[in-house]
Amino acid sequence: MISYLLRKLIYGAVVMLGIVVVVFFLFNILPVDPARMTQGQRADVQSLQAVRKEFGLDKPVPVQFIYYINDLSVIGIHLNSTAEQQRYHYLKLFAISNQKVIALKWPYLRRSYQTHKEVAVLLLEVIPNTLVLATSAMLFAIIIGIFLGVVSAVNQNTWIDKLAIGFSTLGVSAPSFFVGIVVAWIFGFELNKYTGLNMSGSLYTYDPFKGEVITWRNLILPMLTLGLRPLAIIVQLTRNAMLDVLGQDYIRTAKAKGLGNHTIIYRHALKNALNPVITAIANWFASLLAGSFFVEYVFGYNGLGKTTVDALEMSDFPVVMGSILFIAFIFVVINILVDLIYVWVDPRVKLS
Repeated sequence: MISYLLRKLIYGAVVMLGIVVVVFFLFNILPVDPARMTQGQRADVQSLQAVRKEFGLDKPVPVQFIYYINDLSVIGIHLNSTAEQQRYHYLKLFAISNQKVIALKWPYLRRSYQTHKEVAVLLLEVIPNTLVLATSAMLFAIIIGIFLGVVSAVNQNTWIDKLAIGFSTLGVSAPSFFVGIVVAWIFGFELNKYTGLNMSGSLYTYDPFKGEVITWRNLILPMLTLGLRPLAIIVQLTRNAMLDVLGQDYIRTAKAKGLGNHTIIYRHALKNALNPVITAIANWFASLLAGSFFVEYVFGYNGLGKTTVDALEMSDFPVVMGSILFIAFIFVVINILVDLIYVWVDPRVKLS
């Protein structure tokens, strides 16, 4: 188990390094001057040079990349000074010279060009909102999707099966931003007096008497919109996997022994049919973080997606790069967890 985890961690580190390389050079070839975006078109030369020096933009791109890798790594080389320690919050391991030390720290995502706040602080303010949205959308998709997939497989070629297939096909075909607009218009505008739901709004809203409060109804429409496509995929995968498992010999043997349909379906067939569904659930949960960009923007939901889109409009590249790296990290972690869950769900799967 330990050697398996080490192999997976090394693989994840290589993947993350590749993503860092692509993201860094992609944003450095864009014909945009962050200093000009920060200071405005009428800024003088001295102000622009000061900003470029502050963010390290006055150095050659290869040197900037080395500094960026040093900032992101958990073990880096830093100046042995109070200012440097306050910026990186590092723990000194040992000194390599009179001025530099090898230090242990959290990955440093740098500062926002616009607000000058640390990117990690900005992301931590909105990531919980996105995680709540993605988790609720995924739970909605899992519960309804597996149920509809099982019902569809058990009632193969009936009107229930055809209705479930039609619904899943529609859910896969419709893009999230289009579904979001339609859902917001129908339930948030046309039927507002019946549903009480808003066309836009975030999880946390400001009440003049109570201060910041949680408004759960603002979560419903984004959750339905974001969860529709994974729900449709889970319905199809569960149905196909169940049909395959229900045709196996051990299911026929269970029926011959007189076991009830409920026991056969939920204790024997469903558990062995969950492997492809688990893969879809894991991949879609990470994808929901990326897919939330459009949904959050449509509904005005203050989360990681909306923050990233706003930062991209203002060429605030550290914020955009930080959010991309966070989502990539979630993908890597979830893929490792999925491989471990396989062994627990299906004893036929071995770590070797």
